[in-house]
Amino acid sequence: MKIGTIEFKHTPLFLAPMEDVTYKSFRWMCKKFGADVLYTEFVSSEALARNIEKTRRKMHLFDFDRPVAIQIYGHNIDSMVRAAQVAEEFNPDFIDINFGCPMKKIVRHGAGAALLKDLPKMQKMTAEIVKAVQLPVTAKTRLGWNENDQPIVEAAERLQDAGIQALAIHGRTREQLYSGQADWTLIGEVKNNPKIHIPIIGNGDINSGEKAKQLLDETGVDALMIGRGAIGRPWLFREVKHYLQTGESLPQPTVSEVVEVLREQLHMNLEWRDDERVGIRMMRRHFAKYFPGLQNFRNLKINLLRAETGDEVNRILDRIVEEYGNVQMDFTTASLK
Repeated sequence: MKIGTIEFKHTPLFLAPMEDVTYKSFRWMCKKFGADVLYTEFVSSEALARNIEKTRRKMHLFDFDRPVAIQIYGHNIDSMVRAAQVAEEFNPDFIDINFGCPMKKIVRHGAGAALLKDLPKMQKMTAEIVKAVQLPVTAKTRLGWNENDQPIVEAAERLQDAGIQALAIHGRTREQLYSGQADWTLIGEVKNNPKIHIPIIGNGDINSGEKAKQLLDETGVDALMIGRGAIGRPWLFREVKHYLQTGESLPQPTVSEVVEVLREQLHMNLEWRDDERVGIRMMRRHFAKYFPGLQNFRNLKINLLRAETGDEVNRILDRIVEEYGNVQMDFTTASLK
């Protein structure tokens, strides 16, 4: 598949854009373990219009990121066009439009998945963005608003007509948020629609190499996108690639191996952020996901989530290694919620 001048010889693995998750240190870990394409956290067009520095910081890219996309969201077409032009100044490899975020704070303003209720506006917004920038433009969306309103096939055709060069589809509706199982049936229908010629990227519930292979075989999508399954488990990209190439599953890591990965992510985050406490707090969502299913782990987990300094975190990690170091983890049964 190709996006602009970027060509992939094998089925590429994309890291899904996630707010407060896909910042520098997590992108680095996912890249290290085999993610082929990275995304920034999604960026508000209205915040860019107000020149909010925190929002602009999300678009800072690094040499290891490439190929990488900046994802933007918003409800106003003029603001979205300007946001795309600002994003282009940060020199990503392509610009992605968020038509899939289901969160209330996004959809109540008519952005994200809310655009699935107004396909003509979605198409017009996309076409205006495509005309306004030189970089390739892609989009990410969902099946629809709810089980009775799933216009993804029409949406894909409209977005293709508007000029996007690839489309990522999450196999849930907005109403589902992240509950239940992702339904890849309609993703396959889009991919196999004779009117569709752009690459289709499938997203939703990929938590093992076996699951990735199954969904790839069932739908024929051009690429796979992994999101929540990689939080606290960035080596999932390596596991999926290995299975797709060999048909064999890699052994799950020991707790000691998991701790080494977490230390590396933490170290990079603290180097990147000037304020140590901010750097630690940013990591808490990751801390919560790194050690699922360990027996009698509750107090250590609480301490890890309450730690305020790097020294505190490292002391807790030392204790985790002392108590659980040789235990082999089982992330294949861990919940994506």
